Amino acid sequence: MQFPRIPVPSARRLTAAGVTAAACAVVLAGPAAAHVSVNPEEAEQGGYATIDIKVPNERDDASTVKLEVTFPADHPLASVMPQPVPGWDVKVTRTKLDKPLEVHGRKLDEVPSKITWTETDGGIEPGTFQQFPVSVGQLPEDVDRLVLKAVQTYDSKEVVRWIEEPPAEGGEEPEHPAPVLRLVPSEDGDGHGHGHGDGRDDASEEDDGAENAAAEADDDRDGTENAAAETGDASDTTARVLAVIGIAAGAGGIAFGVLAGRRRTS
Repeated sequence: MQFPRIPVPSARRLTAAGVTAAACAVVLAGPAAAHVSVNPEEAEQGGYATIDIKVPNERDDASTVKLEVTFPADHPLASVMPQPVPGWDVKVTRTKLDKPLEVHGRKLDEVPSKITWTETDGGIEPGTFQQFPVSVGQLPEDVDRLVLKAVQTYDSKEVVRWIEEPPAEGGEEPEHPAPVLRLVPSEDGDGHGHGHGDGRDDASEEDDGAENAAAEADDDRDGTENAAAETGDASDTTARVLAVIGIAAGAGGIAFGVLAGRRRTS
């Protein structure tokens, strides 16, 4: 009795099928992992930092044409400065504070609370992303993160609200998590971080360098003046010695002349 032969797939076919399945899994998982985020993900407490708001386009048939990022009202920031991005208009909304915020000896009763970017040249197209640089500070020292709620608008009128606060540690990530900037203690331990390039610490270092250069210039000037004074003193001493030698030589000449005259008379 003969049994029917069952075709066995070749190793090449099995490999191809595995690659295809893996590719499908990546494609399906991609949109779920893509969301508005902050880069870098952390900054130093008490300092200033430059961060990028990274916005991927999750739709295949629409472009992102507007982005709104709101800063936490319970930890207001004195400075929020967006960097110009080609193809986008930017607007900073300011809010009055119930309690003034003291920064560098100044009391502020109004701070930036929201940034709105609106496209002027097509927006973020499908399959692409855009980064929006922002300088922020002074970062609070009494919290370990800032939640920056974002609202993404497509030209199809769809609005995606990235405003759900992620769990502090572990836990399941919400469907639309808000961007989070983690805050860590400063490396120097004085509670005033150096940030990521806002220029304040560089300016302080330049001031210190200028003061040191000025001090060195004063030292060089003093050294030059001292050297000149020493040279002048040496010149005066030499002149005095030569004068004494000249007087002695003159006196000797006179004495010689008198003696010679007396010899001739004798």
